[in-house]
Amino acid sequence: MTESKGTGHDAVDAIAAQWYAVRPELDTAPMAVFGRIYRIGRAMEERMERAYAPFGISRGEFDVIATLRRSGEPYTLSPRQLSATLMLTTGGMTGRLDKLEKAGLLCRQPDPHDRRGLRVTLTEHGLDVVDAAVVAGLQVQREALAGLSDEESAALAGLLRKLAEGVTG
Repeated sequence: MTESKGTGHDAVDAIAAQWYAVRPELDTAPMAVFGRIYRIGRAMEERMERAYAPFGISRGEFDVIATLRRSGEPYTLSPRQLSATLMLTTGGMTGRLDKLEKAGLLCRQPDPHDRRGLRVTLTEHGLDVVDAAVVAGLQVQREALAGLSDEESAALAGLLRKLAEGVTG
């Protein structure tokens, strides 16, 4: 069975039914939740990549410049702060910073308070790009939620928050 709109059945239901056919004693309720979360995540990842592509950035690169933007003026953080916020290794962060610096979206400078440290700062061009990209990304997310009422969207957000707290501690 493939995913279909309006029928009340989707590919996750088909997978659960297949498991029931071969292992009827299994409770597949968790699969119904996490299978859908996984599929939604993958679909949204692709949509967000397309939303950010016109700005010359990937979703991961957006995350870096958005973190700087959200930090407030002067839009400066250390690479360690960025890595911790984005849950990236220092190697992964370095690659993103290299690309973003080459594109003129951020700059790295010595930390005036730590001779061994660096500070990463959003440039004016980076500020313009992230401000436009966040609008494009929110539009994609808004479109994805269009099938839900405001109340349903709020309830879903609350349930996912509760689930995330249980999963991530």
